[in-house]
Amino acid sequence: MRKAFFLLLAVFTFFGLYSCDSDRVFDEYKSVSTWNKDSVVAFKVDELDSLETYDLFLNIRNNSDYRYSNLFVITEIQFPYGKVITDTLEYSMAAPDGTWLGTGFGDVKESKLWYRENVRFPEPGGYEVRIKQAMRKNGEVEGIENLEGITHVGFRIEHSAQQ
Repeated sequence: MRKAFFLLLAVFTFFGLYSCDSDRVFDEYKSVSTWNKDSVVAFKVDELDSLETYDLFLNIRNNSDYRYSNLFVITEIQFPYGKVITDTLEYSMAAPDGTWLGTGFGDVKESKLWYRENVRFPEPGGYEVRIKQAMRKNGEVEGIENLEGITHVGFRIEHSAQQ
């Protein structure tokens, strides 16, 4: 009887956790120890339903070695037939008092950052999303060579809330 209870509890826990994230279509992370200004974090996305709309997010994990209150990134979406959409984005990573805006316990915080909403993927085939850091110190032209404190870069696609 006791084994049946624990088995039933495990099944309900699994389905409970799965249903909490039912909007997820794609979710992947890449580890970065020190993010070089020339390093590209790339994600390959298989063909998606061309009739649906999706919301896109960047997920950034940082620790206390990150010395900035914001993050600049350059993103590209490469379409199967060669079209490329490029964006330069800025995200706030900390409040004015220095408190990290992400979630999590201890040293590592995770930030789920809006990238694009209501996006369609009209071309058949796989897409590639590429992300580069574009941080610079105030008054300097050259970018920060090696950005410390970012531990993981993630990309997430969800079913659009507008559907």
